[in-house]
Amino acid sequence: MTESLEGRVTAALAAIQNPRLENDILSAGMIRDLSVSEEGRVTFTLLLAPEDPATLVRSARGAVAAVEGVRKEEIKINVTNPAGPARTTHGPPTGAGTEPQVPAPQPMDQPNLGKILAISSGKGGVGKSTVAANLAVALVQAGFRVGVMDADVYGPNIPRMFGVNDRPAVVAGKIQPLEAYGVKLISLGLLIERDAPAIWRGPIIMKIMNQFLRDVDWGQLDYFMVDLPPGTGDAQLSLVQGTRVAGAVIVTTPQEVAVGDALRGAKMFERVGVPVLGVVENMSGFTDPETGRTFDLFSSGGGQRLADEIDVPLLGTVPLQPGLAALADVGEPIIIAQPDSPAARSLREIAETLQQKTAGRSAALPILRG
Repeated sequence: MTESLEGRVTAALAAIQNPRLENDILSAGMIRDLSVSEEGRVTFTLLLAPEDPATLVRSARGAVAAVEGVRKEEIKINVTNPAGPARTTHGPPTGAGTEPQVPAPQPMDQPNLGKILAISSGKGGVGKSTVAANLAVALVQAGFRVGVMDADVYGPNIPRMFGVNDRPAVVAGKIQPLEAYGVKLISLGLLIERDAPAIWRGPIIMKIMNQFLRDVDWGQLDYFMVDLPPGTGDAQLSLVQGTRVAGAVIVTTPQEVAVGDALRGAKMFERVGVPVLGVVENMSGFTDPETGRTFDLFSSGGGQRLADEIDVPLLGTVPLQPGLAALADVGEPIIIAQPDSPAARSLREIAETLQQKTAGRSAALPILRG
């Protein structure tokens, strides 16, 4: 099958390396709002930090201009600088001189979202979405207005966790979030077919993140929780570059392989200037209700070791509990279905700790470091 023009343009940009970051400009999150028309018009925003080589602008233009089907005179690049106004360049590369050096933009303030919390993990399968859903419900039960944005575009699980599947309405140009258990929700899983694969690269993920942040009618919230995909990719960069994040919560299991992956995720947030509020250890020891014996099925102590290594508190441990996964599959958070269970009590205590840690906290300003 012939690759689309947008795909070829995206591939051309992905081939350009930023020597400062030792990464390509697409994966580094430097390309925003890419638009490629069928007629060959190409526009995008290039986020260029002061320490980045100014020649990247010319390299980007040259790479796009070399793509068959692109109209060189219709290439428009918005180069954005937080210290000054954006500069737009048009037309084909001249080959003379260098483009002006301009750094990346400041993230937008969105006070209506309240405190923005990133719920993250280093690897999949650690119960991150389950933890995010239950913490959101616990905060609502404590009297707060809470929204959850499912940013896991490759595996959106929040709709299933909350038992919702209706397509959101659009009113006056704004997407209306769904609501369950008092929590406002938006997810890509509500907008595409359940079995549709998400085969997307950075610019499309950035567009989705920005739309969920700015084009959804969230109203006034106290907490805005973002359920991120595993790892340290485009969704994470898009979030911290697009808005001010108050803090991150790292979810892991006790086993060492999960802790190692979670460590990389925590270091990513530190690098972009987002404070890590603490670690949640999920799937902790299982206590047999009949005998009272505790079994560490997935090792033990991993959450505390991770917290010690990155010098943040262990917010709590969530024990393994029969039926927790089954309840999540049918859209009943454990805090709702079994409020007096050990897992529900632990999650409620973690939510209370987060309230205390974020009281009076202002949003962080992400700073991308080389």
